[in-house]
Amino acid sequence: MTAIPSHDAPETEVVSQFRVACDGGEGALGHPRVWLTIPRETGWVECGYCDKRFIHEDYVDDSGNAA
Repeated sequence: MTAIPSHDAPETEVVSQFRVACDGGEGALGHPRVWLTIPRETGWVECGYCDKRFIHEDYVDDSGNAA
């Protein structure tokens, strides 16, 4: 498993799917919707526009942190 980068993401969301969509979440101030696939090797992916980090729930430990 690849470690999650040490820099803090502006936002992190734990998700139950390996394919997620991100649009920046701020309506007209967001960015174009992009579809991201979470690699099963790492369990996480970051949006190339806004750096939001998506972590699959199978890769989160009992304390809510990324395993």
